[in-house]
Amino acid sequence: MSPTNLPAQPVIIDEKANPYRDCIQGLANQPITVISLLRSAVNENPTVARDRDFSVPEIKDVVGRLVENRPRIAIIAGAPDHPAHLLDRPQALMAAIRIWEMGGVPFLFHVPVICDGTAQNNIGQSYSLASRNHTAAAVNITFEGHSYHAAYVIAGCDKSPAAVVAGLASADHARAYRGDQAPVWAVFAPSHVLKGGEIPDGTRRLLDKIASDADHAGHDDLGGDIRENMRYILQCTSDEAFAGLLERARLLGLIDGAMERRVLDELATATCDSKGGICAFNGTGNSSRTMLAAFGLTPPELELLTDVPPFAAVAAGVDALFGVFNKPEYAIGNLLKANFANFVRVHNATGSSSNMLLHLPFMMRYAGFNVSIDDYQDVRTKTPVPEIFAHSLTENRDTFVLAQQMAEGKNRGMESIYRILSDLGVAMDLDAPTVLGKTWGQRIAGLDNPVDVTLGDASVIRATPVRQRSGVDVITGSFFENCAVKTSGMSDRLLSHFDDHVFIVRYYENEHVCNGDFASPDLVTRLMETDGVSEELIAAVVRRNGGNRVDMDAPKDMFEQGHLSFAFVIGGQGPEAYGMPEMFSPSQNLRHHRILEASSMLITDGRYSGVTKGACIGHMVPEAFAGGGIGYLCDGDVLRLNLTSLTLDWLDPKAFIEGRELPADPKLQADRAQMFDARFKRMESRQCDIAASNVLDGIGNAARGIVPPAVDRRAVKGWR
Repeated sequence: MSPTNLPAQPVIIDEKANPYRDCIQGLANQPITVISLLRSAVNENPTVARDRDFSVPEIKDVVGRLVENRPRIAIIAGAPDHPAHLLDRPQALMAAIRIWEMGGVPFLFHVPVICDGTAQNNIGQSYSLASRNHTAAAVNITFEGHSYHAAYVIAGCDKSPAAVVAGLASADHARAYRGDQAPVWAVFAPSHVLKGGEIPDGTRRLLDKIASDADHAGHDDLGGDIRENMRYILQCTSDEAFAGLLERARLLGLIDGAMERRVLDELATATCDSKGGICAFNGTGNSSRTMLAAFGLTPPELELLTDVPPFAAVAAGVDALFGVFNKPEYAIGNLLKANFANFVRVHNATGSSSNMLLHLPFMMRYAGFNVSIDDYQDVRTKTPVPEIFAHSLTENRDTFVLAQQMAEGKNRGMESIYRILSDLGVAMDLDAPTVLGKTWGQRIAGLDNPVDVTLGDASVIRATPVRQRSGVDVITGSFFENCAVKTSGMSDRLLSHFDDHVFIVRYYENEHVCNGDFASPDLVTRLMETDGVSEELIAAVVRRNGGNRVDMDAPKDMFEQGHLSFAFVIGGQGPEAYGMPEMFSPSQNLRHHRILEASSMLITDGRYSGVTKGACIGHMVPEAFAGGGIGYLCDGDVLRLNLTSLTLDWLDPKAFIEGRELPADPKLQADRAQMFDARFKRMESRQCDIAASNVLDGIGNAARGIVPPAVDRRAVKGWR
């Protein structure tokens, strides 16, 4: 079969510099890598090669193309020790074939991708965010070092997609300054979605029995929590919740260690489909998929995959690149600038990960734009959007199902989202360009039915809003500059209940002690006996939160009613202190603990997993290690959260008991300096847990994306 849709004339990149023409060493070294790649493509994809009558070229053909300055395209894939990248190789080899057919020169390199699930709740999380910055540097080094023009990116999950965008965008930024090379073009093919597992029947019976035994032993809250978690599709995230629930059961004497281990092992065995992929929850992995598409970097054929894409889909991605070469308006930096506000709106409408508030300014600053979360909040405030994602892990509406619905033609993915938001009156910029060489307006023209109405409640994307408030909010307060709360992760009940609500602080210097509290059989007693907590304070908090009955003999009732509330503060987790690990484990334990979920919230200068639900506040700036107010909080302090004014204030505890609410900064309290100094020394000591090569020393804060100082200084361009 002869190739179709080939350029009438070979594409030559228009630029002054061509290192492969002007420097003999690259011309001598690199052609053999191209030949090896194409030979692998033929050998490992014999059907594709045979159907297209494709044969491996000679080295002289590669040399000729390099000298002519044909498009040099890097295929960027991930490491196969991450489940999201198990199917990268066949796609990469198909892309190589199509790039050569189109007249370009394909290269392939891989980047390491840390699995946040594997790194969860252990020292690996202190390397996770650092990996994002390292990957951005590695992508940029390889791209610039080998003078590539463009990239076909098989994007994975967690930090990797943002890192690759940043690495390519920083090359684009540097080339604009040098002025002798063309800009950088890129197309992204997000990895396929991982199909969620199912709890095996035998394991389900064991869990049912543990839940029943909990009920009969007077711990119906645990029994209910176990049954609730059994409703979820089986993913690493639900496994984490089961780990906390089973630990509670063991500590209560309902099961022994052997049974706990047996159930956990059976769950782990049944979790992941052998094809791998990005987990089906709407966490950072799938939020990154949404991000890439919203920025116009992903062709619809590659947006939502459930397997290796067919050759036609890969060809669509490669062909899109060839359609925009020598058109600077479609370079990656310009797509980021033009679609920045669009992405903020899409991010909020889809209830996506709070981690994107770190990755968005990170990418934009690498691209040279002076962006912080203030810009995010400005767009969010001026153009509020409703939630149009009915994503659910318990009602068969996860991302795998979304991908199936798109494959069946029942939605058009990101194009449907743009159409719906536009129809709802959201000020989407439909003149913004995309990698297809079309504006969003051109792409959604004629899309009169963005979602198949026959799907009904089964549809993940909704033309009628699910609710009016969603997304991530930026909060300010009396003892810090800003922080983030994932509004979309809170139920309407919690949003209402915790609006203008007060909490008693219980402070932790690491997540493991917090997890220990959450699992303990005497949790309520521990909370009631927290240092600095008196009966007078408890009574004042309960009454302030709407409780009309203060009963010190029945504290559990006050918690379950949501009137006695604690703020579990985990400090010293910021980027400089400890690499900004995710506090996912305590957030899962809070979310799947009936008493705690109804009454309490988590606060940290670390971050949370993208799938986090419940009242979780993170990314606090300044972090404790930098002298931020969070490092001066202590047990028995009182915090007031207002989700209408988006404020979180420290209240003078003595005045609060007397009925007065005086917002202040705990740093100004005379007794706090000595406490902080001791705490800081422990943070310094704990930092040595991390290899020196990966300590985020002198890094920018969370509001500015946590970027290296040089990146921060050079981010001077306006994005508007």
